[in-house]
Amino acid sequence: MMGPVWWAVLVLLAMADAVAGRFVVEKNSVQVTSPDSLKGKYECAIGNFGLPQYGGTLQGWVVYPKDNKQACKEFDVSFKGHKSGARPNFVLIDRGECFFTTKAWNAQLAGAAAILVVDSKDEPLITMDNPEDTGTKHLENITIPSVLITKKLGEDLKKSAENGDMVSVLLDWRESLPHPDERVEYEFWTNSNDECGPKCDMQMDFVKSFRGTAQVLEQKGYTQFTPHYITWYCPEAFTVSKQCKSQCINHGRYCAPDPEQDFSKGYDGKDVVVQNLHQVCVFKVANDTGKPWLWWDYVHDFAIRCPMKEKKYTHECASHVIKSLGLDMDKINKCVGDPEADEENPILKAEQDAQIGHGKRGDVTILPTLVVNNRQYRGKLDKGAVLKAICSGFEETTEPAICLSEDVQTNECLENHGGCWVDTANNVTACKDTFRGRVCECPIVKGVKFVGDGYTNCEASGVGRCEINNGGCWKETKNGKTISACSHEESEGCKCPQGFKGDGVKSCEDIDECKAKSACQCNGCSCENTWGSYECSCGGNNMLYMREQDTCISKQAASSVGWSFMWVIFFGLVFAGVGAYAVYKYRLRSYMDSEIRAIMAQYMPLDSQEGANQQQHVAHAGDI
Repeated sequence: MMGPVWWAVLVLLAMADAVAGRFVVEKNSVQVTSPDSLKGKYECAIGNFGLPQYGGTLQGWVVYPKDNKQACKEFDVSFKGHKSGARPNFVLIDRGECFFTTKAWNAQLAGAAAILVVDSKDEPLITMDNPEDTGTKHLENITIPSVLITKKLGEDLKKSAENGDMVSVLLDWRESLPHPDERVEYEFWTNSNDECGPKCDMQMDFVKSFRGTAQVLEQKGYTQFTPHYITWYCPEAFTVSKQCKSQCINHGRYCAPDPEQDFSKGYDGKDVVVQNLHQVCVFKVANDTGKPWLWWDYVHDFAIRCPMKEKKYTHECASHVIKSLGLDMDKINKCVGDPEADEENPILKAEQDAQIGHGKRGDVTILPTLVVNNRQYRGKLDKGAVLKAICSGFEETTEPAICLSEDVQTNECLENHGGCWVDTANNVTACKDTFRGRVCECPIVKGVKFVGDGYTNCEASGVGRCEINNGGCWKETKNGKTISACSHEESEGCKCPQGFKGDGVKSCEDIDECKAKSACQCNGCSCENTWGSYECSCGGNNMLYMREQDTCISKQAASSVGWSFMWVIFFGLVFAGVGAYAVYKYRLRSYMDSEIRAIMAQYMPLDSQEGANQQQHVAHAGDI
């Protein structure tokens, strides 16, 4: 007769087979830059441990050890660069004999910056996962990235390294995650079980460390987060078994493994399923109230206040946590439903459906799993690494400020302005720091937009452009008078003002109107050039110069003409007023006449009306 452990194994195998589906290997690229015979870009599979550099690159030399080629024991040599600024070394390691995590740990101890594991078979790339129960000793401490490469590429790299060639490669994660727009959607597939070993410890540490960052990103609208929980269903042949009854709810529809892998003690799998359901409903109710980030507070507080080890993993303890966060317990209980009912639970059914892959995302089979923009994250659940993955999911230049902090990325604009255009006089540059690097994009300064290629040229444009470096135009001050070739009425370009000539950008020269005889050419006139203009005087004290007509007239005549003009205007206004009054009186008289005739017509027939009545009588007589 089978014991409880074997029953558990049998049931779990049946569950896994029932939900088996499409698993997608998440990849990045490795670009060989030397030797020339191997130059090119190749695919590699991201290991599900260590810290992949999402959104970034890492370049180094490939080293193939003479001994300990499978890295199953500690190295007696160092792979660390001996000189400051030297390129890091990537260790080429053969697959087999020990866990992938063991290989990575031994290489990291020897100073390797990354490991490239060579597959031992000609097969499609696979995901290097961390072990479930054994080999987890160093899991939390591995910080270097790990990738799996094909047997063919690995053999070529090993051959070149053994021949003494300098083998240089670039590990590239920049396109490992989609980055379509200014918002990142991500999911966290987790578990409320806190007794599943290192993986449970890792995901709880992640929740504690990432909670604050996640809440800020969500509250400011940069991200859209959704938690999920993996459940399986019990095969129909076993639904009435003791094992399925202890691990499942809703008559075998939703199941989880026993937390301690021992049916005789502690909590059962169904307790985990019920608490998972509570956590999904907490998120649903919090999201409906516009505060989805409260899920992080609930999961964090529940793990601290209601641990399995202290026998507090109960509905009562969960209720206390929920109430402390101000959430409606009645709504959550309604969402949870009846775990004993022989019917589907719509919340858990939706969770099972969501496990199935769609688009480029494969089925979720690894727990815990992070999904960013519909692609599964690979690597350690580390706050910094996950933040980098999320930041790599933003469209470039739309990242929030937290993605541009020194702890997350290097500001490439600090050195030589990233090679972009710069105006040192006004301390303005086209270099814009991004999570992935930098872009050369003409800036907006004090509301004024600059236009250009961003690399060699940026010019102020639009309203207000003259306030920024005078719009890039010529400007000069003499004797307290400032002249500029920048016009506020024009959105672009430079033009020397009247009285000057030149390109308007580098120079504008004064035009000597007197010398050019373009002004002050009247008889007896005397011309004197000034900066940007001229002065013209007429012979005699009683003469006045008219600039527009370029002529001189008598001051007395000018005065007479002025008074004559004023009298013309005055009499014109008088005549206009009289005419308007006459029209007004005429229209008023006509209106009054029509009103009086209408009133009188009601009491006595008018001559015209009487004649019409007589004609009407004649017409009627004729009809008879």
